[in-house]
Amino acid sequence: MPASDYVKKLRAQVGHDLIMFPTVSAIILNDRGEILLGQRSDNHQWSVIAGMMDPGEQPADALVREVEEETGVQVEIERLAGVALHEVVYGNGDRCHMVNTWFRCRAVAGEARVNDSESIAVGWFAPDALPELNPFALVRIRTSLPEDAPAWFAQPGENAVPGY
Repeated sequence: MPASDYVKKLRAQVGHDLIMFPTVSAIILNDRGEILLGQRSDNHQWSVIAGMMDPGEQPADALVREVEEETGVQVEIERLAGVALHEVVYGNGDRCHMVNTWFRCRAVAGEARVNDSESIAVGWFAPDALPELNPFALVRIRTSLPEDAPAWFAQPGENAVPGY
């Protein structure tokens, strides 16, 4: 996945050392209650649609932009579903702590398709027939499915996903 100029500039200064980034994720539902997932091009794993915020960008704007860029789908945000920190170590050794804000969304326009180089496939899945997902993706999905639940967060002293 191509890094933004902002990330490239930071990495040129810190190498593979830890950087903290604000990120967003979308749990996107269609009229049948299916969830839109993308199969990542870097590791071929299925995941919720997500991305980094650009400097000066509001989380909701970043989310709408990332979803359309990656899938061609336009969404309406229904509610804030959660926020948590999770660690990512990329194949090249870059270490990141991602502060992820995720939203429950409804697809309102567009047809799901691979729309950039970040995915090799996209697809709609019933909540009880999901492909293999990492534990953090499952936390985001589980906390987003109820229509009126409060936003989820890791309690003081706990991880978003124990052991993750």
